[in-house]
Amino acid sequence: MSLAALAGWAVLAPVALADALFVTEVTLGLLPGRVGGRGDEPPARAAVLVPAHNEAPTLRADGDALAALARAGIRVLVVADNCSDDTADAARALGLEVTERSDPARRGKGYALAHGRGALAADPPDAVVVVDADCAMDADSVARVAARAAATGRPVQATDLIRPDRTGGPTVQIATFAMLVKNLVRQRGAARLADAAVLNGTGMAFPWRAFADAKLATGEVVEDLALGIEMVRSGRAPLFEEGANVWSSASSEAGTREQRARWEGGFLAVARRHAPGLIGGSLRRLDRRELWLGLHLCVPPLALLVAVNAGVAALLAGLAALGGSGAAAVAAAALLAMVALAVLAAWGLKGRTYISAAALAKVPFYVAWKLGLYARLALGRQRLSWTRTERVDRP
Repeated sequence: MSLAALAGWAVLAPVALADALFVTEVTLGLLPGRVGGRGDEPPARAAVLVPAHNEAPTLRADGDALAALARAGIRVLVVADNCSDDTADAARALGLEVTERSDPARRGKGYALAHGRGALAADPPDAVVVVDADCAMDADSVARVAARAAATGRPVQATDLIRPDRTGGPTVQIATFAMLVKNLVRQRGAARLADAAVLNGTGMAFPWRAFADAKLATGEVVEDLALGIEMVRSGRAPLFEEGANVWSSASSEAGTREQRARWEGGFLAVARRHAPGLIGGSLRRLDRRELWLGLHLCVPPLALLVAVNAGVAALLAGLAALGGSGAAAVAAAALLAMVALAVLAAWGLKGRTYISAAALAKVPFYVAWKLGLYARLALGRQRLSWTRTERVDRP
């Protein structure tokens, strides 16, 4: 085998690994049957913790969902963290319990969660359910994830989705569909493959003991992902509860781009730091959940996965023309087709209400925009911080 052929296969190998896990999760996630607990766990005393930074407009527009939880007898604690607006007053007007925190040098959702934990410690609940201020979760869903977390001793992630908005622009529709694939389809697949889930930052429940011990006070932009890694390493891999739901409204085109930049930049940074250690540790301890999470972190966000596959296919086709391996070029093309078919299957079976066929056809333009984003992230020109996400078309 020539040096060019070896180089081609070496380039293809990590891409094939990421593709294999993505397609496996999507395939398992599209199988019929609901994933989650049986729903007969003993009731648990829950507290809903709401980290809020400059969320006064959100609470005034959408705060009825949180107020409904309080009226149902669930303790709801809002952490007004480093706010320059009247978030605390807006929360109190809804009848919610409020604690305020001011520490400009230590900003981030993790610090807000740690502050809220301190406020809950005097009378700890059986389970803490974290819900973002711009999200809606009904009392039944809160009770379901809290009961399962308390019964299993493991964190539980509800189905976290953006409400479909086919009147939105292509960026909004594609991002909403990508979230459906990540937070429902792939979560179901991971539950079937590894009995584990990824924490999404909202709609996640923790048994009090796990929450009390967690390293919350960090400046991670994607604190949920880092927290999930910590839970897996401690033997408390999160569970997925499809029967519970947490919803948010779609953002504008600009807001969606900012939100995706923040999340994907944080994801890639955490993946670089933790994926190798998780994979190595899992092989030493023979821990399938740790191995799954390490491999899961090696699967880039959907747009980047498609872009990498297309780029590798083009590169190997060029190498084949120069005497490289034609088989590697064919394999690369097959992998790209396999990923595309998995995405189309997810759209056909789950995503038609989330994205129109016309918007789906614009995925190549969305991928091109994402390449610019990834270039800015690589050059350190994209600022990542905990900011309020702009929402439109609030119900």
